[in-house]
Amino acid sequence: MMASLFTLAALRARYAARPEAVRDVVDEVLARVDASSDPAIFISRVEDGALQSAARDLLARAPDPESLPLWGVPYAVKDNIDVAGMETTAACPAYAYRPAADATVVERLKAAGALLVGKTNLDQFATGLNGTRSPYGAPRSVFNAEYVSGGSSSGSAVAVAAGLVAFSLGTDTAGSGRVPAAFNNIVGIKPTPGRVSAAGVVPACRSLDSVNVFAASLADGVFVRRLIEGFDARDPYSVEPELRGLRAQPRVGVLAAKDREFYGDGDCAALYAQAVARGASLGWEMVEFDYAPFLAIASLLYEGPWLAERLAAIEPFLDAQPDALDPTVRGLIESAREFSAADAFRGQYRLKALLREADAVAKKFDFLLLPTAPTIHKVEAMRADPVRLNAQFGRYTNFVNFCAMAAIAVPSGFRGDGLPFGVTLIAPGHCDDALAPFAAAFHEASGCGAGAGKEKVALAPETADDGRIEIVVVGAHLTGQPLNRELTDGGGFLVEATRTAGDYRLFVLPDTTPSKPGLIREPGFAGPGLEVEVWSLPAESFGRFVNAIPAPLGVGKVTLANGRAATGFLCESHALQGAREITALGGWRRYLDRERGVRHAGQ
Repeated sequence: MMASLFTLAALRARYAARPEAVRDVVDEVLARVDASSDPAIFISRVEDGALQSAARDLLARAPDPESLPLWGVPYAVKDNIDVAGMETTAACPAYAYRPAADATVVERLKAAGALLVGKTNLDQFATGLNGTRSPYGAPRSVFNAEYVSGGSSSGSAVAVAAGLVAFSLGTDTAGSGRVPAAFNNIVGIKPTPGRVSAAGVVPACRSLDSVNVFAASLADGVFVRRLIEGFDARDPYSVEPELRGLRAQPRVGVLAAKDREFYGDGDCAALYAQAVARGASLGWEMVEFDYAPFLAIASLLYEGPWLAERLAAIEPFLDAQPDALDPTVRGLIESAREFSAADAFRGQYRLKALLREADAVAKKFDFLLLPTAPTIHKVEAMRADPVRLNAQFGRYTNFVNFCAMAAIAVPSGFRGDGLPFGVTLIAPGHCDDALAPFAAAFHEASGCGAGAGKEKVALAPETADDGRIEIVVVGAHLTGQPLNRELTDGGGFLVEATRTAGDYRLFVLPDTTPSKPGLIREPGFAGPGLEVEVWSLPAESFGRFVNAIPAPLGVGKVTLANGRAATGFLCESHALQGAREITALGGWRRYLDRERGVRHAGQ
């Protein structure tokens, strides 16, 4: 019988009831690892006694499980991420070194109380999307051991999907944190490049690399991502996380028929069509777009001078010990010697031109819904044709980091043979938090669950406690209305659509363009409650937004139908003299609909 997945909610419940259960969890982890049928998941492990000792130490130094956000949570990291005192191999034994310091991400996880179980297998030097390019073996899809696990973060994904750890870290340059998620029915969160520090990570393409999170659900993955993100002076590509919003009823870019390449895999083609229909059922506006500029950008990664960046990362080692490399990896990286410095600049010029084309296309959508991978292959087929088949996996992933975008891979369905299929939601940079609820809703609607057992897990991420402020809007700032962009452009995202308590009245303010409503509270009034939306804004955007509100409007506390109070638009009562009351209509949209109907009838 397959072990159930570790989740943050389940672990917290166990620890709340009995903190000493952390020792039991460690014993379970060790038993599960020993019983695993896939010997290629880990390259190195924390010794059993050391892991048990770490649990005892955690109990001694922080006896309250609620004192640390990841108290007692078992996790794993890809073996191109430094852990002090453990070898970093990047899946190349001759390259191995023993770092004195943790990578920034590991440092932050340890500080949060997480317990490291081990370092996981990968395509050597993170060069590949399939998981077979390692002298430590090829991890397999948890659904069928004849098939690849996906890579390069192969072991990290399988460790989560097999229930060995609660979450894991990988890296993602071309899709390495998304493709393995798809092949193992879990979530892969690829942050905006630079949002999570890569200090202490063996680079693949330093200018494009991103540390990613694998988890069973968006709830767990987003929680971990928020803990490890943040500016880090040790990483020259690190950036301050920003908060950018997305529309509540998004336009979602989907592949046109001419761009739907699945390499003869009819099951995956049909599953993508189902995914598009599922998005529409969620109320998303599905918009076909021209994939050509994105595909051209994707081709630069392995057909352009960015291969030279992979060479730059390990050139002295490659020169000294060329035979230590996997033959396919060596061939790819050594091919970079054909590029000159002039080629590198020409590549940059080409990229800039393509990004301009892609930006023009991107005006059609808020985020993309793409296949994570167009097909899957058996391990033996991949070994027989390693370059061509691997390239197929990157068709819809390679462009993302070039475009500095955020991406979340989620399960979406199963082929006729039982193998999983996944899609990726891809949004402009720093829409990481705004994208997560859409990804969670899609994952839940798919009914795929998580991991090999398709387990039902808590999917929705919690609202970030990040200094944001909520604002209740009632009129021209509602979704789809003329002033809604003032919220989205300021990094706002929709928290909920709801109604006010019943003692509010709504009026049309005279002499306003566009027409604006006036909301007042009248204690004792028994009305229907009025349609409103609650939006979340970064504190600085909230300040600018409120400062620009024209009289007679202002802000105050608005009580919602569930009794919760939030800051929102209210009107000074003197301005309502001669104003038309529309309370009975129940909201501003109903008023606008009626006005349009009146105008249409009079034509």
